[in-house]
Amino acid sequence: AMEKSYVSMFLLLVAISCALAKDVGKKETKETTAKPKLPQTLSRGWGDQLIWTQTYEEALFRAKHSNKPLMIIHHLDDCPHSQALKKVFAEHKDIQKLAEKFILLNLVYETTDKNLSPDGQYVPRILFIDPSLTVRADITGRYSNRLYAYEPSDISLLYSNMQKALKLLKTEL
Repeated sequence: AMEKSYVSMFLLLVAISCALAKDVGKKETKETTAKPKLPQTLSRGWGDQLIWTQTYEEALFRAKHSNKPLMIIHHLDDCPHSQALKKVFAEHKDIQKLAEKFILLNLVYETTDKNLSPDGQYVPRILFIDPSLTVRADITGRYSNRLYAYEPSDISLLYSNMQKALKLLKTEL
């Protein structure tokens, strides 16, 4: 019983010190707001002013509870196709504006969820998931062999697919 209380006490101390460490970090950021804002790391260059989720689980939770569709972008840092699409996506003002209506997640690794790779694990690939957590298999790009692939030249199709994801949201849910 004595050992258990030591373990409990130790865990409590760890929790308190973690909480205090977080607070210290917050204070420092408040004082340094005068400096130019660094790009948000979660955006990975897809839109620094947008709010990005960190994990697939967090994104699903937010989509479900905010009643917003989720847009997942699978990409790789060393993939020229991903880089080219990212550049066009980040510079497209209408897409950046429309993206604010989505829960956003960009992944540089594969998830274990097979629903996110319905036709293979290629990049870049963009899937839409509605708040009922259903992958929208009906919102696809123009390639029959890679349904969720987009190239820079497909940016207007991606834009209309984003509009479609929002419209379906209103009509179906």
